[in-house]
Amino acid sequence: MKFVDDLYELYKDHLTGDEEDALIIIDGIIRDFNNADIKKLISDMPNRERFEMLSLYLYEKFRLKIANEGVGKTLNRDDQDDIKFFH
Repeated sequence: MKFVDDLYELYKDHLTGDEEDALIIIDGIIRDFNNADIKKLISDMPNRERFEMLSLYLYEKFRLKIANEGVGKTLNRDDQDDIKFFH
């Protein structure tokens, strides 16, 4: 993605290798974006990048939901006497 490539070139000599570097940089830049900037950035992405972006976003939100609220009742195979498995 050109935006990420340009961002990396701009900040690469300031990075420490810590994951927080990326978060701080992205957070600072996105805060200055308006809706038109965001729409332009997304519309300029190829379909595959939009898919990856949305997938990663949804994955992270789902992962955080599980971490915060836990998992529901999990049934083991031996708890499912009345369910038949056909292969």
